[in-house]
Amino acid sequence: MAEKPAVPDVQRLKANSVGLVGVVFMAVATAAPITAMTGNLPIAVGHGNGTGAPAGYLFATLVLTVFSVGYVAMARRITAAGAFYGYISHGLGRIAGMASGMLAVLAYIVFEASIVGVFAYFTRTTVADQLGVDLPWIVYAGAMLAVTAVLAYFDINLTAKALGAMLVAEVAVLFAVATAVLLAGGGPDGIPAEPLAPAGAFTGTSAGLGLFFAFWSWVGFESTAMYGEESKDPKRVIPRATLIAVVGVGLFYVYVSWMAVAGNGLSGSLAVAASADPLELFFAPARTHLGPWAVDAFQWLLLTGSFACGMAFHQCASRYLYAIGREGFLHPALGRTHRRHGSPYIASFAQSVIAVLLVGAFWAAGQDPYIHLYTLLAILGTMAILIVQTLCSFAVIGYFRRHHPEDRHWFRTFTAPLLGGIGMAAVVVLLVLNMDTAAGTAADSVLFRLIPWIVGAVFCAGLGLGAYLRARRPEKYEIIGRIVLEDAAERDEPRTSTVPATL
Repeated sequence: MAEKPAVPDVQRLKANSVGLVGVVFMAVATAAPITAMTGNLPIAVGHGNGTGAPAGYLFATLVLTVFSVGYVAMARRITAAGAFYGYISHGLGRIAGMASGMLAVLAYIVFEASIVGVFAYFTRTTVADQLGVDLPWIVYAGAMLAVTAVLAYFDINLTAKALGAMLVAEVAVLFAVATAVLLAGGGPDGIPAEPLAPAGAFTGTSAGLGLFFAFWSWVGFESTAMYGEESKDPKRVIPRATLIAVVGVGLFYVYVSWMAVAGNGLSGSLAVAASADPLELFFAPARTHLGPWAVDAFQWLLLTGSFACGMAFHQCASRYLYAIGREGFLHPALGRTHRRHGSPYIASFAQSVIAVLLVGAFWAAGQDPYIHLYTLLAILGTMAILIVQTLCSFAVIGYFRRHHPEDRHWFRTFTAPLLGGIGMAAVVVLLVLNMDTAAGTAADSVLFRLIPWIVGAVFCAGLGLGAYLRARRPEKYEIIGRIVLEDAAERDEPRTSTVPATL
């Protein structure tokens, strides 16, 4: 076994802060079911794989479940706040790990600002429609950023409880509308089986666009691993939470999307989704089967759902900044935790500052919070995180090929991650091929044209930093991705204050 690199003492996140349910809530909140359904399904139906969109969600569920098999295999061996950063550095090497860590940081940093944009848009519209008060969107954006920063300062358990309440509410209204359609026997065509036919996922105006938006609806589920150091019994909680999040969210998406199509009818769904008011794909069945109050509730829950999503992404970004900071990269102060709350409060403050600057820049430039802030940053972050997910799949194969022969398995540690990696790579291709359509009117902006270059530049910068450290700072190079939770890093290693994986 290789000699351990010298690992510095670090300030730890607060252990045993959150259990299985809390981790699941955090992960599902980042996926934001109500935002994913109302934002992505109408585009998939109206411009993607049409009424085969539910089949597209079913296909995405299968691919992501296969991906998760390898992901949870790593989670049972390595627990670190950096998640992908740690996994890839162990499986594909420190240089690839540093590059992936930089991409992951980029993704989660911009995701929060992106969600602030959609929250501000929904809030301004809803408050104006229902209360008659019309304020600039930047007011709502500032309020969300402030509340998020305050909640993130405290123990993560507080955030988990807040997210749990919001998540239950948004899931309840989607489930209520879908079940009302089911109990009523559907719409004009009853409850057709065609939307679930597997072939439907690959038909329509643009099957690639429909499939991309289906996969986009899950972004954030992988955040379960980031909370390993703060969870109770991480080697059991994180794998279970990941599979529950992927499979549970997937089946829920399939059910809700199927009933939305059924409630409007096959031809009616296509017409509504392509209309000037695509939210009627959900509002019309809600109004018909539950009453006007359901539409009002739906609109308010769009706000809480997007707020929960943004808050969860803030936690993700903070933990990546903390993970890299505690290893001495970027600034070591990022690696400090609050003496009482055990939160990465300095990394959280840094993330809040970055989010304020991003949101402020779009506002100062006169950009629209939905068309530009939300759409462009979401595409940027999604491209970055999908590349990291792809590398993570292959990292699983590399890790178990070199280590722990007792855990090697033809499916769990080779076939599943191989298929998952190929599937993730295919989704990256779908994004590249459909970027113009996904961006809509924002495709004309300078930022849109720069997105691939930004992703490429950050990845190359990570590779360059890793190579520089290997050549000039070997003592720093050795600890890349090596600070992990002691009793979850390697079962055959002694338990010390900072046990690195000895690769």
